[in-house]
Amino acid sequence: MVTFLKYFMAGLGLFMLYTTIETSLESSLVAEWPSLISIPWMQATLIDFYINIAVIFAWVAYKERSLGGKLLWLVLLITTGSMAATAYVFIQLHRLKPGEGWEQALLRRPA
Repeated sequence: MVTFLKYFMAGLGLFMLYTTIETSLESSLVAEWPSLISIPWMQATLIDFYINIAVIFAWVAYKERSLGGKLLWLVLLITTGSMAATAYVFIQLHRLKPGEGWEQALLRRPA
């Protein structure tokens, strides 16, 4: 199951990277921003995004021991969203010792 989850997280992250690059080549977010932000669904989507970032960051802050690590992941989550989230989960799964279940990735390691 851990191997499947690693590939799944890597695949989701790469798909989001591809989608972001493809969209950026087709359309400029900076140029489109004034019209986008006026759409109520875009406003709701941004609120949803930042609430998700807060929830994911709460877990990251629990897992990470150093302030630097916490701040780095916060910046990455805010700037790259699901690409950072899938990378973080992938890293946590990759750090598991042989025989540990994916549940162990959710917990903080002893100091």
